[in-house]
Amino acid sequence: MPEQPKRAAALRYSGAEAPTVTAAGRGLVAEKILEEARKAGVPIREDKALAEALSGLELGREVPEDLWVAVAQALAWAYRLDLRARG
Repeated sequence: MPEQPKRAAALRYSGAEAPTVTAAGRGLVAEKILEEARKAGVPIREDKALAEALSGLELGREVPEDLWVAVAQALAWAYRLDLRARG
């Protein structure tokens, strides 16, 4: 079976409301999202199911409630990395 194109999504979360999708795509667009994240020092978490779900959302849209648990886990992961980096 051929490999499926990579999918990627980027979120913005201020803590006041639900996170929003700021970038999403597959294939070359996903690679560009990942490249920009690396350049900016943003940690990249691989979660194929979540990336698939988020990449289908409209840009600027809040993450729907049915994805809150998965997104909360991803945010907790990012916060732990940030805490470790700060020492």
